[in-house]
Amino acid sequence: MQPAPSKKPPARSASIASALRTVATEQAGIAALSAALDDGLSQAFAHAVELISAISGRVIVTGVGKSGHIGAKIAATLASTGTPAFFVHPAEANHGDLGMIARDDAIVAMSWSGESAELKSIVAYSRRFSIPLIAVTAGEASSLAREADVVLALPRVPEACPHGLAPTTSTLLQLVMGDALAIALLEARGFTPDDFRGFHPGGKLGATLTHLSEIMRTGGDLPVVPVGTKMPEAVMTLSNKKVGCVVVVDDTGRLVGIITDGDVARNLHRNLKDVAVEEIMTRTPRTVAPDMSAGAAIAYLNENKIGALIVVADERPVGVVHFHDLLVIGAA
Repeated sequence: MQPAPSKKPPARSASIASALRTVATEQAGIAALSAALDDGLSQAFAHAVELISAISGRVIVTGVGKSGHIGAKIAATLASTGTPAFFVHPAEANHGDLGMIARDDAIVAMSWSGESAELKSIVAYSRRFSIPLIAVTAGEASSLAREADVVLALPRVPEACPHGLAPTTSTLLQLVMGDALAIALLEARGFTPDDFRGFHPGGKLGATLTHLSEIMRTGGDLPVVPVGTKMPEAVMTLSNKKVGCVVVVDDTGRLVGIITDGDVARNLHRNLKDVAVEEIMTRTPRTVAPDMSAGAAIAYLNENKIGALIVVADERPVGVVHFHDLLVIGAA
């Protein structure tokens, strides 16, 4: 009986090849946008940032179709990074929502062609009341571009769609331009992680930006013993407080060392009954400040392969944070 012929490994599937073509096409689009920002688009972009920074109102983002979906995301990103903004659908604007736009606002209108008929009313409204208008479009000579105060001219790049019809690369470039505006405005305003947390109190983001001072164990929950304490008492404190460590302080309350579960285990061969804590403590414990974020604390714990952090102010322990405390708030 002849052995069955060996099967050749299957060729790369058509779907993977398609995905790679899409990624390559969109990468090329991003590269073209980067080149434009490094050249002729730079002045218009800087002007747009200055214009938005100068208004006392909000940024009104508008667009229709896929541009509208991207616009809604950009409005949300602006609002969450310190630039008050919301999305107005041009069709709804034609039926009363124009009243949501005030004279101290600015409008960012998104249209790849620059000829979206639905934008005509909102563009006319901006001109009637001298509301600054920023156009994000690839149609540099379009009706939208002609009316705008600032034109962020996107490079005309091929769509990833093989028929050149479905908005793909074009919407990606709109999205990247919106993100670039949001981050430039964030940096211009000096927007801080604390500011960011104010707009993201819930979920993972809010948890990771929580300060340790808000979650650390303090007072009677702080496992502290003074220098001279015998190990049996320190072990009892270690057991009762359940944070995996005991903090050792001098007679002025300053931190002088730490004893962990591991330190105790490594010294079990000794008769600990008459051993004082300073004989086995680590004299240079890792400490952090109360304003450290929970996200940074997780990274610090992982980097140093430890389970708890001593929070110190003015050389005195004011709290301790265990990895489980970070789990409870959803930061880890």
